[in-house]
Amino acid sequence: MNQALRNLTASEQVGALFLAVFGILVFASVAAFLLTLREQRTAHDETWQTELDDFRHLLGRSWAMVMLFWLAWASGETFATVLFALIAFFALREFITLSPTRRGDHRSLVLAFFIVLPLQFWLVATRHFDLFTVFIPVYVFLAIPVASALSGDPQRFLERNAKLQWGIVVCVYGMSHVPALMLLEFPRRNYAGKQAFLVFFLVIVVQTCMVVQHLVTRRLRRPASLPGISSSFSWRPWGWGVFVGSVLGALLSFITPFQPGQALAAAFVACVAGSLGHLVMKALKRDRGVTSWGPRGRSVTGANGLLERVDALCFAAPIFFHSVRWYFGA
Repeated sequence: MNQALRNLTASEQVGALFLAVFGILVFASVAAFLLTLREQRTAHDETWQTELDDFRHLLGRSWAMVMLFWLAWASGETFATVLFALIAFFALREFITLSPTRRGDHRSLVLAFFIVLPLQFWLVATRHFDLFTVFIPVYVFLAIPVASALSGDPQRFLERNAKLQWGIVVCVYGMSHVPALMLLEFPRRNYAGKQAFLVFFLVIVVQTCMVVQHLVTRRLRRPASLPGISSSFSWRPWGWGVFVGSVLGALLSFITPFQPGQALAAAFVACVAGSLGHLVMKALKRDRGVTSWGPRGRSVTGANGLLERVDALCFAAPIFFHSVRWYFGA
């Protein structure tokens, strides 16, 4: 069965995935809509409505992530790189809205948005893999505080620069690894022209992990393991999310250059990195005093919640990319 699916052309595999994934999402969306029409008859209606709202929010995130893949696949490598660069730009903007800046940070912000970000994605598009992997962690890490020091403002210098550096690493460096997956080559795996499926593989296993973790948390209602950071995170639901996401990765091995065991391991790495990265972003939100990067937060950020939808992907993408490239020598 797996070999037969591997032998399908890229267009045939896309068609099969379209029917499967969008069919599931349509079914879930219809079910959520019908549930909203349910009459409130029990004493637990308020709790039920809250859970339904959370599920619809999570479903919307799933739609956004899957549509992101299809846009990347349909638009080709160049346009996909531009698309993810725009996503990184707006994600970084949302991050910066929660990080108070001073006049002395203007040079650093201009450097981050209009030089670092486009240059990082240009390095991806031109396949300068060795440089794009160290450009931000090495060169930009040193350039940002230099630009800030030249402004002559020493007040809260370390804190201001650390926030900007962290935002660049998560939103720009992490996101740039998503289109980089489309440029990997696997000459021994007969995988030419199918690299976009690696993006789909990464998106679907990470999002499945997050959805399962959310649903199991709601079902088990266990005490939070880290209440200071997240009121909903618990290790058992987290384990179930990672397990289901990893198994799904093994089942989807036919769209990857991996064997089922390799796909299981790759999905496990992506799910662990993405889910724990999401936990890190929750800690950042707690630190800034908001519950959401977007309009659902307790403060006006001017953001639309984009970072809320891609934060796990920003952490999973670089770990997944370098694991795959190291193992296969791509």
